[in-house]
Amino acid sequence: MEDIKRSFAQRYGLIGGFIALVAVLLMPHPEGLPIAGHYMLALLLFSVIIWMTESVTYPVSAAIILALMTFLLGLAPAVADPKTILGTSKALAISLSGFNNSALGLVGGALFIAAAMMCTGLDKRIALLILSKIGAKTNRILFGVIVVGFVLSFFVPSTTARVSCLVPIVMGVIVALNVDKKSKFAGVLMIATAQADSIWNVGIKTAAAQNMVALGFIEKMLGKTVTWGEWFIAAAPFAAIMSIVLYYVLMWVMPPETKEIENGEQIIAKQLADLGPMRPVEKRLLAISLSLLFFWTTEQVLHPFDTTSTTFVAIAIMLTPVIGVMNWRDAQSRMPWGTLMLFGVGISLGTALLTTKAATWLANVIVALVGIQAMPALAILAVLAAFLIIIHMGFASATALASAMIPIVIAVLQSVTTPGISVWGMTMILQYVVSFGFILPVNAPQNMVAYSTETFEVKDFIKTGIPLTIAAYLIILLLGATYWTWLGYV
Repeated sequence: MEDIKRSFAQRYGLIGGFIALVAVLLMPHPEGLPIAGHYMLALLLFSVIIWMTESVTYPVSAAIILALMTFLLGLAPAVADPKTILGTSKALAISLSGFNNSALGLVGGALFIAAAMMCTGLDKRIALLILSKIGAKTNRILFGVIVVGFVLSFFVPSTTARVSCLVPIVMGVIVALNVDKKSKFAGVLMIATAQADSIWNVGIKTAAAQNMVALGFIEKMLGKTVTWGEWFIAAAPFAAIMSIVLYYVLMWVMPPETKEIENGEQIIAKQLADLGPMRPVEKRLLAISLSLLFFWTTEQVLHPFDTTSTTFVAIAIMLTPVIGVMNWRDAQSRMPWGTLMLFGVGISLGTALLTTKAATWLANVIVALVGIQAMPALAILAVLAAFLIIIHMGFASATALASAMIPIVIAVLQSVTTPGISVWGMTMILQYVVSFGFILPVNAPQNMVAYSTETFEVKDFIKTGIPLTIAAYLIILLLGATYWTWLGYV
């Protein structure tokens, strides 16, 4: 029944999106909302429907949204001068504004780094090296998989790439150890592979594209640049606590059938030995990655260079003949260009929602309906975090969710009257919640990569994902009441 519903949604989602778009456009024009803002709300609903139903691929959705945005804004009166029509030339500049954003450059650079890791095999060596040090006990192997997800988050700034690297390694371990593919232990390892990476999407600024979406809006709309170190200091404690929670939840809900795998250490060590000695190209990539990590962590502390600029330098070195690690053809074939397309258009859509006053108008409606205008900061955080967790159930991309919701979150926070609230700090914390794709396999691409191994069922993911989500929500509130308040972010 679930597959039938999904296929029905995918088949008719685009039609439903256009029907919703036209319906909103034909509605009476709300008072206090510019016509361009009215049009953007219609486009937002259309975007949410086609993203939630996955009726078209994300790159195709980006092209459709870009075209609709250009003509809807082009036919609307200018917000600054309602007596004149904006025109498609000026509207196109707004539609393409997301591609003129440093956050897009950082995402592109991160994808190049991920391609270099896959090209050289350094990611596989790091993963196997960690697994070779942990022993053959099943609980230690689970712990090792979580640690690998943590370590790779520093060096492979793409969640899907990290999981795509780790899944074959974990499957190799499962097969080599003669573990039944349908066993609880195999399922636990694969679920941990996906969930650990989702958790560290929160902990590390450069670990996921959706973080760049939020930071792009924070920088453009609130004038605040969040450094790598600021993000890490704020978010790493949450991710560390959640990594421990993940371990105990998995051991509690799906305890492995056995406590130790016979000859496990030797089998993993053999896989590592089969890679041979570290090649010069891997050593160069490791040196470049460690240097880049140094510049990221010391941004605005030891030097004035921003994360995106230092990443570009690293990419240039990686592609330079003799001293580099790959050529353009190697990188091009491994780059998910559609991700960049979605990212740029997502930022453009969010920017248009803000500049046409659509996000502000919608935020005022939400504030009035929910009554959060004068709530304490922690209560506001609780309400908005719960809202994002619920709506994420319908999204298969955190990047799309951030593109649609973060501009509205910013507008909501700007409209509340509670004194002392840090709008950029609260937005950053709520962006953490955007990465909570813990409940359904379809909530994140990395979940689907792990699910494709057929080592666990949807019900297994749900059974572990619900307590994880509840724990994550409660930890958000706990840190919001203590640690993040002390840092001045709430």
